[in-house]
Amino acid sequence: MATLLIVAPVFALIAAGYASVLFRFVSEGAHKGISEFAFSIAIPALLFRTIVVSEFPDVSPWRMWGAYYGALAIIWTLALAVSALLRARREDGVVFAIGAVYGNIVMLGIPLVLSALDSAAAGPMALILSVNTPLLWLCGTLQMEFVGRKQKGSMLSVIWPVLTDLARNPIMLAIGFGVVWRFTGLGLTPVVDRTIELLAQAGSPAALIALGINLFRFEVKGEKLGILVMCALKLLAMPLVAFVLAKLLDLPPLASGVVVLFAAMPTGANAYIFAAQYQRLVNPVSGAVALGTLLAAVTLPVVVMVVR
Repeated sequence: MATLLIVAPVFALIAAGYASVLFRFVSEGAHKGISEFAFSIAIPALLFRTIVVSEFPDVSPWRMWGAYYGALAIIWTLALAVSALLRARREDGVVFAIGAVYGNIVMLGIPLVLSALDSAAAGPMALILSVNTPLLWLCGTLQMEFVGRKQKGSMLSVIWPVLTDLARNPIMLAIGFGVVWRFTGLGLTPVVDRTIELLAQAGSPAALIALGINLFRFEVKGEKLGILVMCALKLLAMPLVAFVLAKLLDLPPLASGVVVLFAAMPTGANAYIFAAQYQRLVNPVSGAVALGTLLAAVTLPVVVMVVR
């Protein structure tokens, strides 16, 4: 029952967002405004405040990164091997790997982890969030340039646009400013704290509603076997590997829970954006986002029970 109370409201809000478009209470384009509010204002406010005011457990970032990104590296390599067996082109293999590891840890991960593990999870979450998008986008871009042999300029010319985009990312900025402000020891005045808290309270619901609206444009179409394999790698294999690595690295329960739950998130919209950017496996990745989110309603309650 406790697990149901954690997971059911999360997916109920996603379903509400989807239904609002399906029954035309809002337009399909509404996701843009709600998403911008969630990820440019509310979620950054949530992260900034939790980093500044929360008590963080003493956990080694290297062990956390080792568990999460070790699992990611293993699944990435496995996805490349599976893609080769499916006789896909090497460029397709990179996109297939991105679809198998790039989880929806912002839209779905943050609300679910906070519901399951409370605000004490803010520190471990920030450690993963601060590295996730830069690392995955850079690795995907560099590998795509390498296998496609399209690079004409310097390595910096490939990396620089990615770095400049990330430097303007509100979530990255919120984490950075939160860490800096925490180290000043100034804290937050009651008025400022309450203002940010009100914004932060809107973060999780807005993100989940936006996810539901956003799912309306994703369809399960294309290579069915590829979609199923992508979902299996993301929803089953990656959290299992992360769980094993967290045990081997002796992570404390809270950090281990964050690592495993983040690893268990379904394929996120950023994987679709990456596929669309290179025009490779666009339909299968779209299918993995839609089907993966649906299947996560079944797999995530199990993961929550394990980590709790």
